[in-house]
Amino acid sequence: MKTSNRPNIVLIFTDNQQAETLACYGNTEIHTPNLDRLASEGMVFENAFCPNAFCSPCRASVLTGLLPSQHGVHSWIDDRNMADWPDNWHALTGLRTLPGTLQAAGYRTALSGKYHLGEPTSAMPGFDDWCTMADGHVRSFYRNMITENGNTYPHEGHTVDFFTQKGIAFMEKQVAADQPFFLYLPYPAPYGHWPATRETDRCRHSALYDDCPMHSVPREGLSKASIDAFLMRQKYSGGGLDYSMTLRAPNDLPTLRNYYAQITMVDDGVGQIMAALDRLGIAGETMLIFTSDHGLSVGQHGFWGHGAATFPANLHRAAHSVPLLIRHRPSIAAGQRSSVMVSNMDVFSTILDYTDQPRDQAGMAVPSRSLKPLLTGDPADWGEDAVYSEQEETRVVRTPKWAYFKRFDAAPNHPIGDELYDVEHDPRETTNLAGDPAFADIRKALDRMLTDFFAAHTRRAADLWHGGVPLQHSERNEFWRDAWGEAWGPVYDYGTKDDGN
Repeated sequence: MKTSNRPNIVLIFTDNQQAETLACYGNTEIHTPNLDRLASEGMVFENAFCPNAFCSPCRASVLTGLLPSQHGVHSWIDDRNMADWPDNWHALTGLRTLPGTLQAAGYRTALSGKYHLGEPTSAMPGFDDWCTMADGHVRSFYRNMITENGNTYPHEGHTVDFFTQKGIAFMEKQVAADQPFFLYLPYPAPYGHWPATRETDRCRHSALYDDCPMHSVPREGLSKASIDAFLMRQKYSGGGLDYSMTLRAPNDLPTLRNYYAQITMVDDGVGQIMAALDRLGIAGETMLIFTSDHGLSVGQHGFWGHGAATFPANLHRAAHSVPLLIRHRPSIAAGQRSSVMVSNMDVFSTILDYTDQPRDQAGMAVPSRSLKPLLTGDPADWGEDAVYSEQEETRVVRTPKWAYFKRFDAAPNHPIGDELYDVEHDPRETTNLAGDPAFADIRKALDRMLTDFFAAHTRRAADLWHGGVPLQHSERNEFWRDAWGEAWGPVYDYGTKDDGN
């Protein structure tokens, strides 16, 4: 039996999933019985959001507790350029990470799933066991190249089943050795993007949705912002990816139904993990966390995709909200729901708080907050009920009443405006109040909150709004060159950049 300050940790991550795609968040068309059970046995966070609505930045934030303007990963790591990467390149090298901190504290650590933060064939520092796939941009749920502890081989079957079984085998080994463990299980599903979600392979849950009307997905006209983003990507992306799906998928029923079937595949994997914890007798001494890297609009606001699927970037609720379910039977009463504004980035500090490990990052203020006061019934210690995010040229603050999108305004050839929404009366964020004089004082107060927060939580080399650059990739190269000059561009490390705060 583990001591109270050394619980096992299982962190399950999905890929591109807004909270409203789960039954425990009110979706009546989805089949997620295992996640419903998990929700009933722990706490559901009804207002959980991501620090950036892109895959790689959010994974970096959860593993470090830092914002993109601190760790430097502002966009998805573009594995089409892998041949040009430095040898054994990992974006988070040099930062305190969850696996590195827990490994140093005596935990056995494992990744089983999608990595998407650097070289997949070599283990990121901090992981003892390493099992991942070659593609960060998921091309298929089947037929993937796998690297497992230095051995690379093809696997034909569904990746959710594969990584679930690898995760269970890892847990079994640690229980036999009486070793506390951290299992990071980032599923490459439900994903939502083509070609994966458009492939004709049927998973074992596809039949559940063959006749589903998909009323939980809105049918809206395409937004101008989504078309503008598509045109920008086509011009500057260099090809190789089919961005037309961001315009076509919202009304493509096979894509929608496949996406829901993949959510149920994830639910099936979660059920297998929960059954294994019960069988191994460690469910009571294991913290089980389920969340997603970021949300995904499946038609809301007239687009399909994440925050950069529009120009200017958005962090509307559909692309910004994530499921967050946490079970830890010794400290969390079953059946709780919290409406407090939180970030999945808070998982970093929460895990380290529960394991009595330091949460600092050298020279940087850590914005991640421990959820332990909320989980254990002492919310008075939580502090400000607001959550902050950024998507390159867009920074966002959310409160229970307001959502304010502030845009970088010093790119002269790309004029863009701010947005303000009264989410209490306009939960779908359809009426922009930023230009209404009646809300000028509200906008000014929220602007000050954003300014103060990012003044405290940026790293000069990585702060795009003050001339910094991203690690490896940007979705907005031409925008930032318009602001900072033709010499501006992504780097692989900050060794030659001023790294002051």
